[in-house]
Amino acid sequence: MYTKPTKKPARPFFSSGPCAKRPGYKLENLNEAPLGRSHRSSSGKARLREAIEKTKEILSLPEEYLVGIVPASDTGAFEMAMWNLLGEKPVDIIFFESFGKTWADDITRQLKLNDIRLFEADYGSLPNLEEVNFDHDVVFTWNGTTSGVKVPGGNFIPSGRKGLTICDATSAVFAMEIPWNKIDVATFSWQKVLGGEAAHGMLILSPRAVERLESYTPPWPLPKIFRLTKGGSLMKDIFEGSTINTPSMLCNEDYLDALKWAESIGGLEGLIKRSMENLKVIEDFVDEHYWIDFLAKDPAIRSNTSVCLTVDLETDQLKKLVKLLEAEEAAYDVSSYRDAPGGLRFWCGATVEKEDLEIAMQWLEWAYHQATAG
Repeated sequence: MYTKPTKKPARPFFSSGPCAKRPGYKLENLNEAPLGRSHRSSSGKARLREAIEKTKEILSLPEEYLVGIVPASDTGAFEMAMWNLLGEKPVDIIFFESFGKTWADDITRQLKLNDIRLFEADYGSLPNLEEVNFDHDVVFTWNGTTSGVKVPGGNFIPSGRKGLTICDATSAVFAMEIPWNKIDVATFSWQKVLGGEAAHGMLILSPRAVERLESYTPPWPLPKIFRLTKGGSLMKDIFEGSTINTPSMLCNEDYLDALKWAESIGGLEGLIKRSMENLKVIEDFVDEHYWIDFLAKDPAIRSNTSVCLTVDLETDQLKKLVKLLEAEEAAYDVSSYRDAPGGLRFWCGATVEKEDLEIAMQWLEWAYHQATAG
């Protein structure tokens, strides 16, 4: 009989999106939000511009790269990139989980591009990246939020590429080293790694991406919410704090709060360190228990944010385990993604406290034995 733990996580929030708020988060921290003011007022634009500038600073983006706040979370940002940029060159699409497959489906079924190549792998694996042709435009996710798999750095991307690299980095940015000189377009959302609020996306463009935008006109109509150019020139105001549509100044203030916290713990280096320490908690637990394993068997491609696990349980037993963890306030929202293999998924980004994960693992062991009891 396994003893029921007595201590509970202070913050049992392990969802992979929206992710946990930063430690010490309080709504009072958002008091400086310019509520009731136009986002186009001087104070509104200043706060939006601050979010852009702090993003560039913490991520150490090249000076010539542009960052814009755009509608509809990471999905909106990534669709915007694809609809504006694709079609001039052949496209290689790398996908190894559900969101990457969504981008592949949209390219083939909505944009209806014909000159494409698909590089697909099952959950837990990567396709052969050496076969990708970077003379083509290349679309991929850096980290598979639903598979727990990440690309093993940027060495597979040649510096002398002729096509654009278009990267969905939403569960990787602020938690993994991304070689920005290898990335032409990146997107992410506030509610992932830094635990911000939903509905806003971030779009990062290299000079090569801007050149494409200003030299190529896609053959399909673009709705206003997607348009990045006017009269053949980039709408630079978008990347200076003038958004396409009305943003939430409260959500922007929430993002600024997360960015300031990131600065206080050492910036990107501190964020990655905390995430890797969280991953180590689960790695140690898996090493010590025969009934649980990583979906990504290869440590070199194992995500340190969206950590996906397989458990030696029948489907009904697994559901019981998850319900027990939630009922005991030990771990919320840790079921694997609906399209992924059955199992567990713990968010291990920097906003999660290591001690909370350690306590959650004690509860996980208890819940496993409760679920397997006769």
